[in-house]
Amino acid sequence: MMAEVAYIGGYTPDTGGSGTGITVVELGSLTRLGTTPASGPSFLAVHPRLPILYTVGESERGTVGVYALGEGAPTPLGQRPSGGSFPCHLSVDPSGRLLAVANYGDGTVSVHRVGAAGLLTELCSFPYRDGSHAHQTVFGADGVLYVPDLGAGEVRRYLTDPDDDRVVPHPDGPVRLAPGMGPRHMTRFAGHWYVAGELDGTVRVYDDAWNEVAAAPSSSAPGTNYPSHLEVSGGFLYVANRGPDTVSVLSPHTLEPVAEVACGGSWPRHFAIADNRMYVANQRSDGVAVLVLKDGVPQPDPVVFATGTPACVLTLP
Repeated sequence: MMAEVAYIGGYTPDTGGSGTGITVVELGSLTRLGTTPASGPSFLAVHPRLPILYTVGESERGTVGVYALGEGAPTPLGQRPSGGSFPCHLSVDPSGRLLAVANYGDGTVSVHRVGAAGLLTELCSFPYRDGSHAHQTVFGADGVLYVPDLGAGEVRRYLTDPDDDRVVPHPDGPVRLAPGMGPRHMTRFAGHWYVAGELDGTVRVYDDAWNEVAAAPSSSAPGTNYPSHLEVSGGFLYVANRGPDTVSVLSPHTLEPVAEVACGGSWPRHFAIADNRMYVANQRSDGVAVLVLKDGVPQPDPVVFATGTPACVLTLP
């Protein structure tokens, strides 16, 4: 039986960082199990059923890498163009037949068909207007692909049909959000969408009709804040704050602050929660901080796993 592990991706010397590729770490002991060389794997995703890992290659000529998972380091299976420039996020739909990529550089959203063995086949791309910066891809349970676009200030929408692998722009178009917000990442909880505003430092909540029902600063610390990732877990909403270098704990129902704690490093780009611990990828301090959760609140004095310019942590049982 495989141990519980985390896969860590980030920036490599050819993409402005100091990392070595995809690093595998055993949870608990934080033993390094192996590293697979890769160029700029700044975000990772796993197939919902197959032992297959996907990574972006965040460069001007963006790529998507496909890797087999097993004991130790992932094994490369293939690589193909991402369909745009500087891809920063990717995800696989619940059926395991579609993979969507957010290309931050030119704003293009690309959707790749996934074969039975997990390899990528055909590709369709959806370019957007100048100044667009697609930042995340989220497959909703309603068959819609959602794409927060930081540059356009909206959430783009596409209809998906995994039965025939069809993807088309949503007939109702994108959802316009608060001016100047800069939507970066979003997550779903209890019938609502939660969206982090990178440019105005807020978290905003929307109902299914995309009416804004709540908004609050994601940090109470002084100075400029650039929220990155957010996630609901164990009845709390967690938000990583770059600038203050903190993690905020909020009530998902009211956005009232519960706690705000140091992230254990500098520039928290992403985090994952597993086994009552939070794993924070602190990009500028070259480490993943492991914060124990007590009653849902990250505790001080974390253990730090050293790794170059981490940008994403993916935990798997």
